[in-house]
Amino acid sequence: MKPILSFLLALCAFCATSQKTTLINNVQIFNGTDEKLTLGNVLIQGDTIAKISTAPIPTNRSANVTIIDGKGKFLMPGLIDAHWHAMMAAMPKMELMTADIGYIYLVAGREANQTLLRGFTTVRDVGGPSFALKTAIDREIVIGPRIYPSGAMISQTGGHGDFRMPWDVPAANSAQLSRAEIYNVGIIADGPSAVLQRAREQLMLGASQLKLAAGGGVSSSYDPIDVSQYTEAEFRAAVEAAENWGTYVTVHAYTPRSMQMAIRSGVKCIEHGQLMDEETAKMLAEKGVWLSMQPFLDNEFANKQPTPEGQAKKQMVSTGTDNAYKLAKKYKIKTAWGTDMLFNPAMTPKQGAILATMSQWYTPFEVLKMATSDNAELLTLSGPRNPYPKKLGVLEEGAYADMILVDGNPLQNLNLVADPEKNFILIMKNGVIYKNSIR
Repeated sequence: MKPILSFLLALCAFCATSQKTTLINNVQIFNGTDEKLTLGNVLIQGDTIAKISTAPIPTNRSANVTIIDGKGKFLMPGLIDAHWHAMMAAMPKMELMTADIGYIYLVAGREANQTLLRGFTTVRDVGGPSFALKTAIDREIVIGPRIYPSGAMISQTGGHGDFRMPWDVPAANSAQLSRAEIYNVGIIADGPSAVLQRAREQLMLGASQLKLAAGGGVSSSYDPIDVSQYTEAEFRAAVEAAENWGTYVTVHAYTPRSMQMAIRSGVKCIEHGQLMDEETAKMLAEKGVWLSMQPFLDNEFANKQPTPEGQAKKQMVSTGTDNAYKLAKKYKIKTAWGTDMLFNPAMTPKQGAILATMSQWYTPFEVLKMATSDNAELLTLSGPRNPYPKKLGVLEEGAYADMILVDGNPLQNLNLVADPEKNFILIMKNGVIYKNSIR
């Protein structure tokens, strides 16, 4: 047995010494939580930040160490988009409804690469068949951000996730699944037992959290914005399924009624919330429920709506955005940031520019903290279903080595994040450098 033991010990020692090591010297470090910068050095071993120090960090010169002079530039954690649709952001809606699923995945894979090169090292996918894409990225078959997948959005009949055609109604009890259901984009479930089954299916497929539609949507065909969807009993069925797996439910909701019904049922996060009132804001704060909101404004970044009805709904939501952010700040609601980009390949490069619009309500520090450590805190609600157990959204020892080196100080000029191609001179995820344009 001794020769075998000696061999195993030698193999472990070889793996430890051959582990990829990178040392980034002379950088202004923004750790994701504190506004004060620290001039220092960062040692990365494998996928992890091993050491951060204001003093020089010695390395084994005989080992394979990549040493980078940061030249006093701004080093920050990788950005996190808490409301992303990896399979639907970069393809027009009609093409998504008609294209071969293989083509859809190829387009999504290319967009994942571009998402990472914009500095977004993590996304929370809140609706769509992103499980295979996540697996391909984790296995380094495809380059892209970490994905926290929800799988299919669970919706009632006629709700935000009902993508059927009018001629599919009324549906027979034995009716075939729609194309959107077959591809796991959106799943229809009516009644607590059906919701329970569909929730368990998404957890079986690997959902890190569940997504339900609690109210009307802008891009959906059948439901006005003011419509509330699902009963509290139906919400509780999904919440119980999620809690049994140690995770949580988030819901699409704009209006006070839809938000309050979900909160009373044990939902831990609200997506959107632009039409909330003071009573609902107080309820969110008292219950500690997260508000994952997007800066929906009637500007050049708004999701295009092809119909007058869609335009009217978009206008209603954008009109409420300013008040919603003011309420979120007033009641100190735990607030996350995301884009919710859909069906628009020309818009995805503007992901960072959308983040910069948050300066209308928050300081640059508050915006960067929200898009890094705050969003990372929301991701931890997945508990044991969290696919990435080390810390995200921070630069600290033991955290994942996800970071961006910026040519400039976004704490002073937030607009630097709007042009990542120019201003992000180094992008690292998992200790791997995907971009390095340092001269």
